[in-house]
Amino acid sequence: MAQNSDPNSKLIAENRRARFDYAIESDLEAGIVLLGSEVKSLRQGGSNIADSYASVEDGELWLINGYIAPYREAKTWGHEERRKRKLLVSRKELARLWSATAREGMTIVPLRMYFNDRGMVKLKLGIAKGKKAADKRQTSAKRDWDRQKRRLLKQNL
Repeated sequence: MAQNSDPNSKLIAENRRARFDYAIESDLEAGIVLLGSEVKSLRQGGSNIADSYASVEDGELWLINGYIAPYREAKTWGHEERRKRKLLVSRKELARLWSATAREGMTIVPLRMYFNDRGMVKLKLGIAKGKKAADKRQTSAKRDWDRQKRRLLKQNL
């Protein structure tokens, strides 16, 4: 991955477990509606999207169970840590997400949250299908074999 030279773009949170638990079919970028205290808390690095998921409800896309730490300086006008947050996508993408989750049995998993080059908070979502235990073992075995191959090739050179 190329290193961004812009100081505004940085990774806030990553759901590393998602690629192990789900087979990611496709991904898309979504904006997120936040309060001021939430943005300031994210700038300090207090968030977690590991237990969260996205859902289409009443024609809108929502991030559910995403954690953003409370901002200490916003005592009176703070925010709830695990409130539902609206995600911003186009109508075409929303229709595609709705059909994938309703008809095909897929789920929408947040993969990473980051500041883009303009300093806006973005969420990378993956349209995924859950893996069975055997699939997880196969993925783990393939990763171990690839690691072993690299080690052997490195020794031979």
